[in-house]
Amino acid sequence: MGQQMFVNVVLPLALPRLYTYSVPAEFCEEMAVGKRVAVQFGKKKVYAAIVHTVHNVPPENYETKSILQVIDNKALVSPVQFRFWEWMAQYYMCSLGDVMKAALPSGLKMESETLVTANNELEFDDVDLTASEALVFDTIRTKGSQTVEQLSATINAKNPIAVIKSMLDKGIISVQEELQLAYKPRTETYVRFHRNIKTDADVNALFELLKRAEAQQRIVMAFLALTVPNGNTFSGWVKRKDLLEKAQVSPSSLTSLIEKFVFEVEIQEVSRLKFSNENEFGSVELSPAQLVAYNSIQSQLGERGVVLLHGVTSSGKTEIYIKLIAEQLEQGRQVLYILPEIALTTQIITRLKSFFGNRVGVYHSKFSDGQRVEIYNGLLSNGSSSHLASYDVVLGVRSSIFLPFQRLGLVIVDEEHENTLKQFNPAPRYHARDAAIVLASMHSAKVLLGTATPSVETYYNAQTGKYGLVTLTERFGKVNLPTIEVVDTLTARKKKLMKSIFAPQLVAAIDQSLQRGEQMILFQNRRGYSPYVECDECAWIPQCKHCAVTLTYHKKANQLVCHYCGFTADQPSTCLACGSPRLAFRGFGTEKVEDELGLLFPTVRVGRMDLDTTRSRSSYERIIGEFEDGALDILVGTQMVTKGLDFDRVGLVGILNADSMLNFPDFRAYERSFQLMTQVAGRAGRRNQEGRVLVQTANPNHPVVKQVVSTDFEGLFRSQLAERQQYLYPPYCRLIRLTLKHRNAQLLETASVSLGNSLRSFLQHRVLGPEEPIIGKIQEYFIRDIIIKLGRDVNLSAAKEHISKHIEKMLDYKPFAAVIVSIDVDPY
Repeated sequence: MGQQMFVNVVLPLALPRLYTYSVPAEFCEEMAVGKRVAVQFGKKKVYAAIVHTVHNVPPENYETKSILQVIDNKALVSPVQFRFWEWMAQYYMCSLGDVMKAALPSGLKMESETLVTANNELEFDDVDLTASEALVFDTIRTKGSQTVEQLSATINAKNPIAVIKSMLDKGIISVQEELQLAYKPRTETYVRFHRNIKTDADVNALFELLKRAEAQQRIVMAFLALTVPNGNTFSGWVKRKDLLEKAQVSPSSLTSLIEKFVFEVEIQEVSRLKFSNENEFGSVELSPAQLVAYNSIQSQLGERGVVLLHGVTSSGKTEIYIKLIAEQLEQGRQVLYILPEIALTTQIITRLKSFFGNRVGVYHSKFSDGQRVEIYNGLLSNGSSSHLASYDVVLGVRSSIFLPFQRLGLVIVDEEHENTLKQFNPAPRYHARDAAIVLASMHSAKVLLGTATPSVETYYNAQTGKYGLVTLTERFGKVNLPTIEVVDTLTARKKKLMKSIFAPQLVAAIDQSLQRGEQMILFQNRRGYSPYVECDECAWIPQCKHCAVTLTYHKKANQLVCHYCGFTADQPSTCLACGSPRLAFRGFGTEKVEDELGLLFPTVRVGRMDLDTTRSRSSYERIIGEFEDGALDILVGTQMVTKGLDFDRVGLVGILNADSMLNFPDFRAYERSFQLMTQVAGRAGRRNQEGRVLVQTANPNHPVVKQVVSTDFEGLFRSQLAERQQYLYPPYCRLIRLTLKHRNAQLLETASVSLGNSLRSFLQHRVLGPEEPIIGKIQEYFIRDIIIKLGRDVNLSAAKEHISKHIEKMLDYKPFAAVIVSIDVDPY
C-alpha cells in the first residue's frame, strides 16, 4: 500500500493560508495541480477549490477531511497563472482566495449557496441524462431555482457539484450569475427582394400586381433607385429606414410587402465606426507619422519589455495597435488588449472585429457568465477542443489579465492613465496596468501602453529609461488640434452676465454651432441636479443618515440621494431645522445642465450620459447611437463622455466647471484635471475640421488651465514631479493605505491610534495618521485611514511582512477583533 496522498487547496475565501485535504484512493490517479476539487469547509459548506500542491505530508495541527470529488478532467489553472496569482497576493497583500475569486468566472466558482436554474430556452428530449441529472432537473423544474446545498439533500449525495458541472456542460441548467443579459451589439434592419424575385420580368410582373397599391409601388421604386446604380438589385440589401425615408410611406406598407413575399428582412450587426468592410486581415494603411511611430515601437520593444506610446487625441493610435496585433497573430502569438471600460469603447470592439473577425474574444461583466466561461475554457484548450473557439485577440477590462493565455505575445493597455484600471474593492486591489506588465514578463511577452495623457509615474519611467517612449504629435489626416479658450466665470458673475450656469461666450458658441449643424459635448463631472440643498436662513444642509455626506438633489425623481449608500429622502418643502421655506439649490450637476439647456434652447435635442442614465445594459448604447445618428444635438455628461468616443460632427466641447476638479484634496488632482480636460477636449474636431473648446473657470490664471490650453503635458509633468519629490509622493515612494472600519467611533479611534503607534515603532516618520478621510462614515461604518510612505530605499517585501504582523497583532486583541482592516497597495 502506497503513502497517503494529500492536497493543499485554494478556497474562494479570504483565508490567510491554504488548507490540506486527504485524497481517497479512487481519486489519486486523476489528481493534479490546477484542477478543481469539491471539498467541505466548516460543518456544512461545500466549495469548488483549486489544487495548489499535491504531497504526502499530513498537517500537524488538525485532522484532514477527504476531498469529495475531482471536478475537472484537466487543470483549470496553469502553472503560469498560479505564479501570477501568488505574485498578486504577495504584492497587493491579500489572500490567494481573494485572487481566486477575482480570477475565475462565477460559473467556475460553485459553492453551497450558488443558485441553480433550469434553462427553459432549450429542448431536452434529445439530451441524455444520468439518473442523478434527471433527478436534479426534475427538482428544479418542479420546485424552482435551488442552491447547491438544497440539491445535495435532494439527490442524497455528499457532493452534487460534479453533477451540476456535467449539466452545465450540456447547457440544460445555468447558475445564478448566468442570468445576466448578454452584451448587445448595435443592429440595423435591412431589406431586399424576396429570393423568388430573380429577373427583370419578375419585377415587371410585380408592378402589375401592385397597380392599385400606390404606396407599395413607391417602395419598390425606391428600392430599385437605391440598388440599381450598384448593379445588385436582386441580392443587395438596403437599410429599412433609408428605404422608408426615400419612399415617404408608412412602415405598414412595407410590412404588407413582406407578408406578400415581395421583400425579406434581416437584422444585421453594424459598425459604430466609419470604416470600409473591404479591410482584410493586416491591411491597415499607416500615415507617414504613424509608420515612423510603428517602426520605433518595434525597435524599442525589442530592447525593452514595455513601451509608452504618447500620442495626442485622434492621432491614430488604434491603427498602430491593429498593425502590431496582426504581426503577433502571424507569429502564432496571442494579444491581450486592455481597455478601461468595454461599455465605453464599443467602437474599438467593432474596429478589431472588422480586421480579425471571430479571432477576437471580448471578456467583460456585461457578457453572461456562460459566455465568460466559454472564453476562459477556449483559451485554456488552446484550440485542442473542437467545440470551443480559441481566441487569438482578447479585448477586455482589468479582469481579463486573469485569463489562461497559452501563447501571449503582446499586451496593449489603452488609456493607461485611467483610474478605472484600478480595482478599489474588494481585494485584490490591483492596478491592471502594473499587473499586466508582470503577467507579460512571466510569458516573455511585450507591453505597449497607449495614451494622450500619461500618468506621471508611467511618463517618469519612460523618461528615466525603464520604459521605451514613442510620441505622435499630430492628428491623423493632419487635422489641427482644437482651439481651447478660457472663460472667466468670476468676472462674468460680478458683471451679472452669467445665464444661470453658462457664460455668455458659451451660449454664443452653442448658438453658432447649432446654426452650422454641428453637435456639441458639455462636460460636468458631477451627476444629479444640485450637489446639496441649503437653508438661506440657518444654513442647514440635509445629510445622509448612514454616511457623513450631504444628499444630492435629483430633480426628475424630486428626491435627495446619497451617492455612497443609495439612501433616498423626499425633498423637504421647508427647512427641517428652522422651518424656513427658503431652501436653495447649491452648485450644479448634469441634470441641471440638461434642464437649463431646455430653457435657453427649447428646440434643441439634448441627451444626458451619467451613472443615472446608463444603469441598464442597453442605455449607453442607445444614447451613443442617438448621438451618432444625429438624433441629439448636445450630449451632456460626466467623465463617461471623455473616454473612447469618436464622432464626426462634434464641433464644440464645453467644460462647465474646471474648478471642482482642480480643488479636490488629492495629490493627483492637478494630474487628473489635466487628463480629464484634455481627453474631453479631444472629442472636438476629430475629422476634417478644427474643433473649439471652451473652459469655464473662476481662476483663468491657474497653471493647469494654462497647460490644458497650450497642450503642455511636459510643463504639467515637470511641475508635478518637483512637488512629489519635495513632499515624497509617487514615483519617489510607494504608498500603502490601511483603512479601518467599525460601527463604534470611539473603539475605531482607539484601535487606529494603537495600530498607528505600533507601525511607527519600526517605520517611524513614514507612517501618517490615523486620519478621518474626506468621507468619514459610509453605511454606518466609521472610517480611519493610515498612510504609509515607503521610499525606494526601503525593502518593500520586508516592510509588508512587518505591516501584516502588526495588523494581525491588533486584531488578535479581543476588543479590536471586529475592526475591518482593508489594505490598498498603490492606492491612488
